[in-house]
Amino acid sequence: MYTHQKKVITQGKPLAETGKALIMIHGRGASAESILSLAEHLPVDDFSLFAPQATNHSWYPYSFMAPAAQNQPALDLALEQIDHVVQSILGEGVSSQDIYLLGFSQGACLTAEYATRHAQQFGGLLLFTGGLVGQQLEPTQYQGDFASTPVLITTGDPDPHVPVGRVEETVKIMEERGAVVTKKIYQGRPHTILQEEIDLARQILSKAAANS
Repeated sequence: MYTHQKKVITQGKPLAETGKALIMIHGRGASAESILSLAEHLPVDDFSLFAPQATNHSWYPYSFMAPAAQNQPALDLALEQIDHVVQSILGEGVSSQDIYLLGFSQGACLTAEYATRHAQQFGGLLLFTGGLVGQQLEPTQYQGDFASTPVLITTGDPDPHVPVGRVEETVKIMEERGAVVTKKIYQGRPHTILQEEIDLARQILSKAAANS
């Protein structure tokens, strides 16, 4: 079932023109097209957009808080798919500092896991309701240095899928690896993306526009 065909939808100008990439990872039950629609609310006219599509609209079968083995091999294949996109962008001469990653829900969990296993100076990480993956977190899995990468991480309190405690654990590990984290916990917020979250993401992305 879980082979994750290499399907990536692109949008915007070509990389050779922009020199900046935003990789957008959709949530469970959603699609590459649906996460790309978020770009309409973000200052990304000067970015090349990449949205991988999960097979059967799900990156892995169980909760991100399930024992990691239960989500294999889907989880590793999903992480490989993101790495494939990142490596292809790097291969076009774009530096990691000009690569931004964004995800919502299951996509935010996958994005957090990928970035923290391969910590480096990214342009920014926008984690809308997500956290690191696994029943227990194994700090030895996480390698590298974020070198002051700005990170936005959010959840609701309570959230039906992403508990506040896991967001706190994720922030701690990311900060230990050199990330500069903005954490937002929204009381009673449904499982969605609020305008304030969009505004905070806009701030991180706007810095890229200012520096280009």
